[in-house]
Amino acid sequence: MKELSELQDWYATHCNGEWEHQYGVVIESLDNPGWWVKIDLQKTELENVVFSAMSEGDKDELNPKAPWLRCAIKGGRFEGAGDSARLQQILRVFLDWARDNSARHSANL
Repeated sequence: MKELSELQDWYATHCNGEWEHQYGVVIESLDNPGWWVKIDLQKTELENVVFSAMSEGDKDELNPKAPWLRCAIKGGRFEGAGDSARLQQILRVFLDWARDNSARHSANL
């Protein structure tokens, strides 16, 4: 999975001996079933970058296999959640947004 390698690179870029002691990345499973990805943005170039929240499908408690996806910035971190087939897509949403906005940030320096 290319996304996992890219996420590892993003994480390693932000580990500076301090950041990783307070911030980081969490990927956990949900019981409905699904995934929840939380990526801290504090003290990164993405901290104040706008992300347009996205939502696909309906989380359906009666049909746990129904496709759904939600991504947003909440409390200084990227949060993506989705059904059990969406982990790769959640990571891709974050990575594409991070790449596009990190490039813009670098260009403005």
